[in-house]
Amino acid sequence: MSRVRVKICGVTNRADAEAAIELGADALGFNLFTGSKRFIDLREESNWIRELSPFVTRVAVMVNPTRSETDEVFALPFIDAVQLHGDEDADFCAHFARRGLQFFKAVAARDAATLENVARFQTPWILLDAFSAGQFGGTGKLVDLALAEKFASENPQVKLVLSGGLTAENVAEAVRRVRPFAVDVASGVESAPGRKDREKMRAFISAAQSAL
Repeated sequence: MSRVRVKICGVTNRADAEAAIELGADALGFNLFTGSKRFIDLREESNWIRELSPFVTRVAVMVNPTRSETDEVFALPFIDAVQLHGDEDADFCAHFARRGLQFFKAVAARDAATLENVARFQTPWILLDAFSAGQFGGTGKLVDLALAEKFASENPQVKLVLSGGLTAENVAEAVRRVRPFAVDVASGVESAPGRKDREKMRAFISAAQSAL
């Protein structure tokens, strides 16, 4: 792998999205969970999202959606993939796997037991996030790198996306230890929830992409 990919998550406006793309982000995440400080309504924001560069992957982040809600998001022409970031089970994921749709399944790295048998989700795209009781990401808590490193070594078939508390200061070490396919950041590149800081994004992307 020549370099790790970078996903900037919790993007809420055109200016931040365009800055992230200009600085080298490979993917952008749009949070559809109403309980998030980074929530956006995709339909209200559709005009600028559909006008973004076609060379960046646009990911809709959903938490415990219904099957019909997820189907509706997959049908949007300006969304490339869905990130299931709640308690979605294997049966729920199988519905979308059978249709060949691209989705990420987030798993909280609470302990080794929670990371067993991720193949049940029927997707190679596993996002490993920090565990925080009652929260669904975006907390700024650092993921357990020892657990992540062990998981990566035992699951080479997984396209691992590492998330949780990553910043420009710690992402290089995380990449060198875990060697993920991609890293995901939200709070670590913000001046306020949902407002990205250009210099923090620049530093984060540079540190991540030069780590390998």
